[in-house]
Amino acid sequence: MEIFIEPSRDRWADLARRVQREDDEVGSTVRDILEAVREGGDNSLRDIILKVEGAVPESLKVSEEEFAEAERSVASDLKEAIKTAYSRIKTFHEKEVPQEVVWDDGNGIVCRRRFLPIRRVGLYIPGGSAPLFSTILMLGIPSLIAGCRERIICTPAAKDGSIAPSILYTAALCGIKDIYKIGGAQAIAAMAYGTQSIRKVDKIFGPGNRYVLKAKGLVSQDGIAIDMPAGPSEVLVVADGSAKVPFIAADLLSQAEHGPDSQVILVCPDEGMAMDVCCEVESQAERLPRKDVVEKALVESRIIVLKDPADRMDFANFYAPEHLILSVENPEAEALEVRSAGSVFLGNYSPESAGDYSSGTNHTLPTMGMAAAWSGIGVDSFMHAVSFQSLSKSGLERLGGTIMTMAEAEGLQAHAQAVRIRLNNNG
Repeated sequence: MEIFIEPSRDRWADLARRVQREDDEVGSTVRDILEAVREGGDNSLRDIILKVEGAVPESLKVSEEEFAEAERSVASDLKEAIKTAYSRIKTFHEKEVPQEVVWDDGNGIVCRRRFLPIRRVGLYIPGGSAPLFSTILMLGIPSLIAGCRERIICTPAAKDGSIAPSILYTAALCGIKDIYKIGGAQAIAAMAYGTQSIRKVDKIFGPGNRYVLKAKGLVSQDGIAIDMPAGPSEVLVVADGSAKVPFIAADLLSQAEHGPDSQVILVCPDEGMAMDVCCEVESQAERLPRKDVVEKALVESRIIVLKDPADRMDFANFYAPEHLILSVENPEAEALEVRSAGSVFLGNYSPESAGDYSSGTNHTLPTMGMAAAWSGIGVDSFMHAVSFQSLSKSGLERLGGTIMTMAEAEGLQAHAQAVRIRLNNNG
């Protein structure tokens, strides 16, 4: 990891630059996949799966027998861990349910804003080198609480056509039985446009690689709703003299192991800590089974030394990280200064991995600086708000003059007439 000592604010934009590995070939490939699935349906889908994965499952949909086998094969200790995480995530997300807003002005006009579940949602679950069954909890639980009537999952199968038992077990726990053995951009295409065997969804959720990210962006241009533009994982750690070097190194590595496009950043008060963390990262990385992935991610990662605590928080807000860890003496006070972050972890004993699995918050979060304006997944992500209004005749009489004056000022005479005809009708 490269170290930068007291960089000027003019350099912050360059230091906050994310890893960008997309090229013209990715965009072209994804566009071809989307168009092929939209035009050819299941036949094109199977052709693409064969070309990309090397084999096509006999049936794209997971069978009841596969669910039953997964139930038998998942280890009991993992089942208990998943159930514990399920309970905590469900408890927290139940507190997020948005409430209906009602205003009765007492003069014949009532306004409401009601939250309704999205009818049919598609959940993309990565399953390549690391089957992310935890993401099923993060998407399956809030969609269940929201009341979505139809929920499907797309996730890539292994060469033998199987899905990781942990994914099937977790999906069943979340009440989801419609699972399709499709990964990558082709899965996004199937959910966005529909095929003979997969009905089009109303909104697509879930993280993925750069092909999935590109596909989500392109289908959103066709009017398909997506959760957010979530790209490679990232973490920024803000540390002061109270931070523990081994903890910092472990947090940086926990994000770096997600993939070679991941990015990790430390902002600390002095060069001594920066050097100590570098050494500790190298030492801990040697013991990791995904060392090769970690090393690639660390190439684009960096340590920034800023002595002023205010500068450290300013840089964190400028970067707007997916995950922000405040390894500082008074994290609650520093948390009041957070303006842009997906999820924040306070203090030396709050590792980012707690949020990834079982603290209760959601781990599906905006990346690439989008945390400055986008939110992570919550129950409201699976709902849409509809406004209602009810006016009695006396209510319209009270407000009619205002409506007609404004409509006529905008040159919209028919709007004004829609009020006037009612006020002049004595029936």
